Amino acid sequence: MIPRAAESLVHSLLRGFPIVTLTGPRQSGKTTLSRHILSDRPYLSLEDPDVRRLAVDDPRAFLARCPAGAVLDEAQRAPDLFS
Repeated sequence: MIPRAAESLVHSLLRGFPIVTLTGPRQSGKTTLSRHILSDRPYLSLEDPDVRRLAVDDPRAFLARCPAGAVLDEAQRAPDLFS
């Protein structure tokens, strides 16, 4: 993986916040960086229709499946997860 200047910042933010959002242009390495930093956590892509359906139909149950956190990719597809 290409070293990212943001890596240390994300590590620091994760010590103080339960949620950290990475935004940026397409194909800029957001998913790669997230998966690298949180390699011990589940990766869930809300681009997958089955995963998205679970998140949309019952956001609380969906998040309860990952009590230690997770990498949620394409999270904009299920905005109710954050309300």
